[in-house]
Amino acid sequence: MFRSYSMELAGRTLTAEIGRVAEQANGACLMRYGDTTVLVTATASDKPRDGIDFFPMSIDYEERLYSVGKIPGGFIKREGRPSEKAVLTARCIDRPLRPLFPKDYRNDVAIVATVMSVDQDCSPEVLAMIGASLALNISDIPFTDPVSSVNIGYCDGQLVVNPTAEQRETTKLNLTVSSKEDKVMMIEAGADEIPDALMMEAIHLAFDTNLEVAKWIKEITAKEGKEKAPYTEYVIPEDAYQLVTGFITDARMEDAVFAELKQDRDAKIKAVTEEVTEALTEQLTEMMGEDENIPQLIGDIIYKFQKMTVRRMILRDHKRPDGRGIEEIRKLSAEVDVLPRVHGSALFSRGQTQALTVTTLGAISEGQRLDGLDEKETGKRYIHHNNFPGYSVGEAKTSRGPGRREIGHGALGERALLPVIPSEEEFPYSIRLVSDILSSNGSTSQASICGSTLSLMAAGVPIKRPVAGISVGLVTGDSDDDFIEITDIQGVEDFFGDMDFKVAGTSEGITAIQMDMKIKGLTFEMIEQAFAQTGRARDYILNEVMLKAIAEPRKELSPYAPKIAQMQIDVEKIAEVIGARGKVIKKIVEETGCEIDTEDDGTIYIKGVDPAGIQRAKDMITAIVSDPEPGTIYHGTVTRLMAFGAFVEIAPGKEGLVHISKISNKRVAKVEDVLAVGDKVAVKLMEIDKQGRLNFSMKDAVETEEHKEEA
Repeated sequence: MFRSYSMELAGRTLTAEIGRVAEQANGACLMRYGDTTVLVTATASDKPRDGIDFFPMSIDYEERLYSVGKIPGGFIKREGRPSEKAVLTARCIDRPLRPLFPKDYRNDVAIVATVMSVDQDCSPEVLAMIGASLALNISDIPFTDPVSSVNIGYCDGQLVVNPTAEQRETTKLNLTVSSKEDKVMMIEAGADEIPDALMMEAIHLAFDTNLEVAKWIKEITAKEGKEKAPYTEYVIPEDAYQLVTGFITDARMEDAVFAELKQDRDAKIKAVTEEVTEALTEQLTEMMGEDENIPQLIGDIIYKFQKMTVRRMILRDHKRPDGRGIEEIRKLSAEVDVLPRVHGSALFSRGQTQALTVTTLGAISEGQRLDGLDEKETGKRYIHHNNFPGYSVGEAKTSRGPGRREIGHGALGERALLPVIPSEEEFPYSIRLVSDILSSNGSTSQASICGSTLSLMAAGVPIKRPVAGISVGLVTGDSDDDFIEITDIQGVEDFFGDMDFKVAGTSEGITAIQMDMKIKGLTFEMIEQAFAQTGRARDYILNEVMLKAIAEPRKELSPYAPKIAQMQIDVEKIAEVIGARGKVIKKIVEETGCEIDTEDDGTIYIKGVDPAGIQRAKDMITAIVSDPEPGTIYHGTVTRLMAFGAFVEIAPGKEGLVHISKISNKRVAKVEDVLAVGDKVAVKLMEIDKQGRLNFSMKDAVETEEHKEEA
């Protein structure tokens, strides 16, 4: 018989059902929040995976479209690869949990969160994050820290816990915080230029809310938790460690890690490894036995020694591997227009990290359609993609499509710039940014944000304000107040440090946060210091580098960018513009060479390269939706020739007669002498007779236009 546990969270009931389903998993819980239901399971292998030096945990957040009453589109009527939102949610589940496992745990762990029912007012993402923590805590997997997650919004000047669907429509903040009873484990945020003080207030609110949920998880675990299973520990033998490090010496290792360029550092470490291997392999074999993998042991020892050396240098000596000061940023450069013919391009470099971002503009219809669980998210016109090729880190590997890191970095860039993107009414374009990382040595996502801002301005996109991004790292000592934070971390500082705290924003406030942790949480003092350091760095990057490359968005679009005109018509006239089976709109497209999109509210977007073609399309649509008015000049096409005149079509379905006497001021003997079918002519509507027929004059149209030119 299953057991049910409930608590109130932000005015709604949060329930965990234990023992009802998935009993063969190490830990499982059926989570309910309102009518949202998510099954979360945690399963571990019995033995560690051989030959690895990392913790092999996988997270799958599986969106079942039946949860919102949808049948998947396409020919294959089942869910395919995870959506971008599912990948991002899986990353948010992973980041606060991974640091809390034993450092030497090598068993495979699989956490699967399956969304089975969705109440739009109750986030399945947050529910899955809470469920993952509970499933691990009640399992026999060696995980013992209750972690909770919560979403904070900012609506009508008030911070809101787990905002409803209606509140999410207007919120200026989308903040997700994961924390345990004493420290913050993960921060993920998108914000509309939120000040540091308000962001800290929101994080405090999230922490206090999470504390109640963490206590609830702890109470459930006390009743439902299994005894934790033993696991094979991996500890480097102390005598082997002392032998190798004594041979290398502290001074030699400090010299090896102290290098401005990544290649130089790698070359020095390689040389040290080769010397140790040649000198100590025989002695280590005698010490450890013939069965020991000596090359792997040497690699593990040197990695640990390298890590301890870098951390000691930074924390105690305030000496960074490349010689920079604690808040010193690597050499920066920024340039625009690096590629011809694209709509906008920029190259942003920070040390050995380079991001090339290209902006492409298109019609509104070229935006991305979304078929997910959120009924409010049906599409987006602004898209940001990130590519991370192997050559950027000197690896010889082929591209296999975007991985979870690329998707995560692209989404972070998208979130950071979204608040400054002009509205559809201000700028009726779809916008796609692609950031190609050409070289990587830390902070690639933040370089991408800076390059994207420059690319948008070079393309002539009227962004509200430029956005810059920077990351701060952390090295901790033996106590919570023994720590140091370093600005603009490079790869080695990221690998051996405790945190990668990324913050993007404008001169007015924060637009995005992403925090990766390797230790068991941050104090509020650490978070406040990170905000202060990233704020100072952003101001420097904006004013001293980015704005000197391009001061403001260009007033004109690239000559290679499409031109888009927008017009509004009566909703009841949309059918006339489209025509039966699209006949009318197809004809407009064929005649003008433009692409035309119609919206349900009567908005029409006309996309083309030739301004004359765009104007012609507007004129044709105006003629269709407007009642003909005598005295108005129209531009039409000759459709038929008769002995007494010619018929001219001014819009699909709207045709009138130009009598032979009205063709020219000169005498016309035969219509064929002056006109041919297909000719484009200007006509003036003289009258609409009692039968509704249109009578045009070409000669009066010419005279009217000549008078206008003289005036």
